[in-house]
Amino acid sequence: MKPKSTARYRVVVVGGGISGLAAAHRLLERASQLHQSINVELLEASQRLGGVIRTIKKGGFLLEGGPDSFISEKPWALNLCQRLGLESHLIGTQQSHRRSFIVHRGKLVPTPEGFYLIAPSQVLPFVRTPIMSSLGKLRMAADLVLPRRKNLSTETDESLAKFVRRRLGQEALDRLAQPMVGGIYAADPEKLSLRATFPRFLEMEQQHRSILLGMWRSREIDKQSPNHRASGPRYGLFLSLDAGMQQMVERLQEKLSPASLHLNSEVISLRQEPHTQQWLIQLRKGHRLTADAVCLALPSHQSATLLQALAPQLAEKLRSIEYTSIATVNLAYSTEDIPSDMDGFGFLVPAIERQSVLACSFSHLKFPGRAPKNRALLRAFLGGALQPEKLDYDDQRMIELVQNNLQDLLGIMRKPLLTWVDRHPKAMAQYGVGHLDHVKQIDAELLKWPQLKLAGNGFTGIGIPDCIRRAEQCADQLLSRLEP
Repeated sequence: MKPKSTARYRVVVVGGGISGLAAAHRLLERASQLHQSINVELLEASQRLGGVIRTIKKGGFLLEGGPDSFISEKPWALNLCQRLGLESHLIGTQQSHRRSFIVHRGKLVPTPEGFYLIAPSQVLPFVRTPIMSSLGKLRMAADLVLPRRKNLSTETDESLAKFVRRRLGQEALDRLAQPMVGGIYAADPEKLSLRATFPRFLEMEQQHRSILLGMWRSREIDKQSPNHRASGPRYGLFLSLDAGMQQMVERLQEKLSPASLHLNSEVISLRQEPHTQQWLIQLRKGHRLTADAVCLALPSHQSATLLQALAPQLAEKLRSIEYTSIATVNLAYSTEDIPSDMDGFGFLVPAIERQSVLACSFSHLKFPGRAPKNRALLRAFLGGALQPEKLDYDDQRMIELVQNNLQDLLGIMRKPLLTWVDRHPKAMAQYGVGHLDHVKQIDAELLKWPQLKLAGNGFTGIGIPDCIRRAEQCADQLLSRLEP
């Protein structure tokens, strides 16, 4: 595994998910721009690159096992696609179906037009929705007269559940905020940090006193957008690739030298030679590498294991970041086997509905090219922080649970044409209350090792754009530490 390059510096990236690939690509990209000579090695423990990003083609369907898109409002993924020459392959959501549903008393009910995550930006659609009771709506309206929280500042943190309960009431949490936030983070809102996940709402309380007033004033600014009428998530901001999200992984792989990519290469120990400051990386297969700098692009608990001997305090902080597991179940049908009118991108399921499915996307309506003509592709999610036991089920039981839910909610009686289950154990970082302060402590501890950086979804964002942003920051910081 010794490099043939005459490069003066070697950087090793551990982890071949989107964070590791983005870090490795950025290292080579910026080194070329700065005329620095470096050798980059990427080590991946499994037999494939991409981590949770996985796309397969089966029976004319394009199936996503992990994320099916990224948000363009955070520019880092879009910018990387442009630099990779993928701009012509980017696709947006189909305009004709831009709405979503929430399960209410066993039925699919459209999300009120203009509703965003925890609060409405329009009055009449929310007043008319049956999702909330009259008392629940009155309790939400009380937000208009409630005072700000005492000692409020942008440094204040509390759980999302506590914040929504305090401002908008328990019913708003149960019926709207929990399923919408759960659809993003697969998290328990009682533990989820408001400041680390949705600081915008904290800022609204600080600036406008009322969340509802803040939403309405924001809408006045945003209402010229062509996407402002969409209900639920702002679907006009979501982008994917015409051949699926793995297209990004494959293009990153193409940009790296085949000799620098090492699959089935699990790292079991990491230490630094005190005299030379070289990093010594031991692989399970017996190989050993040396490096001038290292980027660990791994789940925090895996980085903690590698750093335990070198930095036990840092390892303890990393290990305290919790992760949850999620599974996706793709099911394909003939459209004539689905009696319900699926005029939307999917539905969310509040925990109080006690269903097995957390959410379900209508993939064939969300993005073009996901299913053949007269065919439907549904993608359900199971597990998360509130139903972790679901990940212990075998594939067949998962499929049966999803089928039962789809029968109840959509009236689908027929067996699917094909299925695919993809599991992501301990893949979703959970940002608990105080998370941002915790990350500051981790980054401060890392200053002791300038040639060591940590990337991944455990720190400053779980989405693809956030992972790319941190990975590229890590790469830039490592390059700045290498002598010209």
